[in-house]
Amino acid sequence: MIFGALMLFGISRFMFNGWVDQLYIQPTHYFTYLGFDWVKPLEGNLMYVPFVLMILSAIGIILGLFYRWSASIFFVCFTYVELLDKSNYLNHYYFVSLIAFLMIWLPANARFSLDAKFFPSLSRTAMRQWQIGILKFQLAVVYIFAGIAKVDSDWLFEAQPLKTWLQAHHNIPLIGSFLQEEWVAYAFSWTGCLYDLFIVFFLLSNRFRPTAYFFVVFFHLVTWYLFPIGVFPWVMIFSTLIFFSVSFHERILRLLSSKQLQLRSSGNPLPMPRKLVRLVLIIYVMVQILVPLRCLLYRGDLFWNEEGYRFSWRVMLMHKEGHATFYLVDKKTKRELEIQNADFLTKTQEDQMATQPDMILQYAFMLKQHYDGEVLEFGDYKFPIDDPAIRAKIYVSLNGRPSQLFVDKKHDLSKLPYNLAHRTWLEPFKK
Repeated sequence: MIFGALMLFGISRFMFNGWVDQLYIQPTHYFTYLGFDWVKPLEGNLMYVPFVLMILSAIGIILGLFYRWSASIFFVCFTYVELLDKSNYLNHYYFVSLIAFLMIWLPANARFSLDAKFFPSLSRTAMRQWQIGILKFQLAVVYIFAGIAKVDSDWLFEAQPLKTWLQAHHNIPLIGSFLQEEWVAYAFSWTGCLYDLFIVFFLLSNRFRPTAYFFVVFFHLVTWYLFPIGVFPWVMIFSTLIFFSVSFHERILRLLSSKQLQLRSSGNPLPMPRKLVRLVLIIYVMVQILVPLRCLLYRGDLFWNEEGYRFSWRVMLMHKEGHATFYLVDKKTKRELEIQNADFLTKTQEDQMATQPDMILQYAFMLKQHYDGEVLEFGDYKFPIDDPAIRAKIYVSLNGRPSQLFVDKKHDLSKLPYNLAHRTWLEPFKK
């Protein structure tokens, strides 16, 4: 119910703020994920359709009305929107997709739902432990991998990027000047690392759970207040209620119901899940563990190369700023034209592209496709462009360091392969 309510609020807020038009209608080009080039945006205002469907399905999730269909529609629409453009990638969008996917398979409409009222055969008072356990596991993955990622020299010994971000909050009433103190950034960094590493273990403890949940609420309220990360803190605050006991949830539901709810937490165990269910669970668990670790297959600095960075729960660990200048080069005449990125990309896309290697390549391919066969004019002189080279000189600053050369102009980016291999064409990172 709470998940549905948060999604209803989040999607409604997204539409109200005009972000559907800004992020999915106005752009003329999109940065798709590798292997998902076939995912295309709907034409014009039709892009509002998946958002309307998400609102309706979120209401269905809240009420437990046609629950399986509601959860499935929400997952498909939400994931579809997120696959359209990696410029908009956020860890918590990925987390929402995973939770929405898991909820398709959970009997969340078995009690206290319109489905259970209209279709009594769906009603039950017990569920298998894996159905709750898989949600606990997913939350544990987010927290623990986020904590492991914070065991990093920039985060612990330079207090970056928090030192940079907190400096921007100097105008906050009462605490603005306090946030400028260097030791505050270090305190936030170390506390955040310890919190992510150990909070799940305290939530699993009956003895420490209430205290741990207090810190969950406090931690996420602070991050919500200081950083613009949308509804994610609220999703985490309410999702962690899954760690509390059956009796705790009973007490909450009794406040909302005139009937006495009977949720069974003991008695005859349900039969073991079928072998196929167990196999799927094992595969899902392994994927969630291995995907964040794939960065170990690459050499070089992870934050610089960003190989294996996405989908690995590296939350708020990196601040990159880039300046990218692209050039169209006619191979026959060696004539060179500087490209105005704003002619092709939105401000969000341009900022993200300038620091992310895979998006740099994709942009080069876009430019190659656009200019190949075009006739360019220089005053009264016209000449056709055939198989042009796309080059770029890009400088990037990582976590407050001075800008360094990221991509040298010597490469024809349109000829480089776009795959999962190590990117040897990037300039090495100098600490």
